[in-house]
Amino acid sequence: MNQDERLLVVDPLANMDKLKAMASEPRIQILQLIRQRVRNVNEIADDMHLPQSTVATHISILENAGLIRTESVKAKKGNQKLCRPAFEEMLIQFPEEQTEENCLEVEMPIGLYTNYRVSAPCGLCSTEGIIGFLDIPDSFLNPNRMKAGLIWCESGFVEYKFPNNAMYDKRKVKRLELSMELSSETPGTNKNWLSDITLWLNNVETGSWISPGDFGDKRGKYTPDWWKLEGSQYGLLKHWNVSDEGTYVDGVKISSVTLDDLCLMEHHSIKVKIGVQDNAEHLGGMNIFGKGFGNYDQGIVLRLYF
Repeated sequence: MNQDERLLVVDPLANMDKLKAMASEPRIQILQLIRQRVRNVNEIADDMHLPQSTVATHISILENAGLIRTESVKAKKGNQKLCRPAFEEMLIQFPEEQTEENCLEVEMPIGLYTNYRVSAPCGLCSTEGIIGFLDIPDSFLNPNRMKAGLIWCESGFVEYKFPNNAMYDKRKVKRLELSMELSSETPGTNKNWLSDITLWLNNVETGSWISPGDFGDKRGKYTPDWWKLEGSQYGLLKHWNVSDEGTYVDGVKISSVTLDDLCLMEHHSIKVKIGVQDNAEHLGGMNIFGKGFGNYDQGIVLRLYF
């Protein structure tokens, strides 16, 4: 664990999943136990005098919230799941109050990409139906893509151009934030399907977030009824932040890329590229949820703070 991973800063407004995961005495006990040493599920169950199935459920919640890391290793009989804490310290910090005067916001529909390269299985659909043909990358050229509420692919990227409104403001940009609803992608769904989803800004790779899975346990809050229940239903709302200190995802530092590296004042647009690299360690695909799909009724939102 490197220095950047020792501390997790939790925004209670944006990271409600982490707060919910910690709002349980058994799960707090699990975090305390694995801080002492790495344990497998059976050891945790024995220490807590709880059924293994109950402990496994708690561990799954903590893992999906990004609070613990698990590793499957060989045991005398089959495999065992080792659990270790993802962070040594967690800090709950309310965000600084922002006003319209010191924040500029642009929301981009997910279908208004300016460039793409995707591999099958792939596709896109609106709230009304499939756009073009499934698993045919050329369907991403369909003019109806502007209505897309869900985009998916196994690997590749989609790229957007946001207006760089900072060019017309004399104040110095303090922070750039991007928020979008994302998940992994696999045929059907699988809540334990890892995928390295990478973000580039102005052609600079800012780092990757490991999506824990492709979620289909229940219908997304905004997902239309015609979309089959066997398909991806919702994702996790992720917040990328780039400042003078580095790049963070939901308060966790993922790289040392800073605002200076993006050269904002040299471009009239801000290029935003999101994708899964062909050589990713976890090549688990990508779903991008937009308006009319998933649990958050929004496109890709870019905010500049001054």
